[in-house]
Amino acid sequence: MNSLIDSSVLTVFVPTFFFVSATPGMCMTLSMTLGMTIGLRRTFWMMWGELLGVALVSVAAVAGVSAIMLNYPAVFLVLKYAGGAYLGYLGVQMWRSKGKMALYEPSKTKVEFRAKELLVQGFVTAIANPKAWAFMVSLLPPFIDSEIALAPQIMILLFIILSIEFLCLIGYAAGGRTLRNMLRKKSTLKTMNRIAGTLMIGVGVWLATG
Repeated sequence: MNSLIDSSVLTVFVPTFFFVSATPGMCMTLSMTLGMTIGLRRTFWMMWGELLGVALVSVAAVAGVSAIMLNYPAVFLVLKYAGGAYLGYLGVQMWRSKGKMALYEPSKTKVEFRAKELLVQGFVTAIANPKAWAFMVSLLPPFIDSEIALAPQIMILLFIILSIEFLCLIGYAAGGRTLRNMLRKKSTLKTMNRIAGTLMIGVGVWLATG
C-alpha cells in the first residue's frame, strides 16, 4: 500500500475523511432514524445502498464526471425532489404512527419494510446531494498521484472511504436503537414515532433543498 500511496498522505486523508464522515449529515441522520424505528439489522440494507452511492460519487469525482454533474444541477432535480418528497412522506406517516416504519405495540402486526426499498433509499440519498459531489471533487483529487497507476490508488482510497463511512453509519444506527430503548422506558410509542418522523421529514427537506 505504501508503494502506491505515501504514508504521510494517508496520515492526512484518514482523519480528514473520518471527521467529515462522522459529522451529522443526511445519511447519518437517516441511519440514526432507521436504527431507531426498524433496528440496526434491517438498517444495514440502507447502508449497502448508501455505500454504493458513495462509491459511485467517489469514482465519478476522480473520473471528472462530477464536473458535468455540478455544472448542470438540473440533473439532480428529479432525484432530489422525488427522494426528498418520499422521505418527507415517510416522516409524516411516522409522525402519525402509521406506515411501515412507525413503531407499534407488540400485539399489533407491522408491515415489514422491504430490503430493496431501503437499498434504494440509501443510494438515492447518497447520490442526490450536490454537496457530497462538491466535497469529493475537492477532497479526492489532491490525494491522487498522477505519476503512478490510477486504479490501485482509487481502490485503496475507496476502501478507506467506505470502511470509515460504514463504521460511522453503524455508530449512528446503534445510537438510534439505544435512543429507542431509552425512550421506551420513559415515553410512549406515539412520542417516539413523532421524534423519528420529525427527523425523517428533516432529512427529506435537507435532501430536496440541499
